[in-house]
Amino acid sequence: MQSPSLIAQGLRERAGEALLQRVAGPTAHEKRARIHGTPGPRWFGPDRPVRRVHSDASMYVGGLAALLLQSLHPVAMAAVSAHSGFQGDPWGRLQRTSTFLAVTTFGTSDDAEQAARRVREVHERVTGRTSEGVPYRASDPHLLTWVHIAEASCFLRAHQRYGRRPLGTAEQDGYVADMALVARRLGVAHPPETMAELTACLAAYRPELRGTPESRATARFLLAHPPIPRPARLPYAFLAAAAVALLPRWVRASLDPPLSVRLMLPFAPLAGRAIIALVRWAIPPPPLPPAAGAVT
Repeated sequence: MQSPSLIAQGLRERAGEALLQRVAGPTAHEKRARIHGTPGPRWFGPDRPVRRVHSDASMYVGGLAALLLQSLHPVAMAAVSAHSGFQGDPWGRLQRTSTFLAVTTFGTSDDAEQAARRVREVHERVTGRTSEGVPYRASDPHLLTWVHIAEASCFLRAHQRYGRRPLGTAEQDGYVADMALVARRLGVAHPPETMAELTACLAAYRPELRGTPESRATARFLLAHPPIPRPARLPYAFLAAAAVALLPRWVRASLDPPLSVRLMLPFAPLAGRAIIALVRWAIPPPPLPPAAGAVT
């Protein structure tokens, strides 16, 4: 008969493997080894704030919050709805996004440049019109800026609330500056480089944001009907509540989250800490990269 410690270890390995493959795909371990183990210069040195934020399990909460916030821009939402396949292939989209973040944050400079170039090429092909007839193109710097600032703000907000080591004031500015480096590679013309600039940029987009049938459908899909196995539904409900609680009240009202999520909001801080602790327990940290300097 197995000892309790061996049983717990087996549960941890199975849970970690299932979660890692959902987020990073079936070749998750090979990707990790290549991204973190390939020698060469990186965009970011080991002491940069972006590495601390993007290696923390709080990213699971921040990533979901970012998707919800991004959906409030009607033009950006139309492009995502028509071209990203987030409902038909949500795990594939998540895996592509997580791989891009990992490569640009931890991979070699050459690999990061190639990843950014591939995304720019995809954006160049994405064009269309919203249901109201407004034309869009995914390479539009204005739309790219919105997607960028929504991600940066939600990733950082989640880290400050649930991260193992929250950033100090100067480090928060450093994180925004690190993210700006990546944003410029994707075509963002003037990304914010400090917290004050990020806050001002978010406020400038406020008049363009509103709840739409598409954004509310996205919220229902992400929060109430995600394609996950039954055993994962309770942990995911904790994650969903934590993500919604990160967002300002006016965002929550615009998205009209499901009743099940709204009822959990008073317990969201406890739920967030619980789910992040579970993720940390299940997934081992990535390997340390070879010593290398960063490029600026």
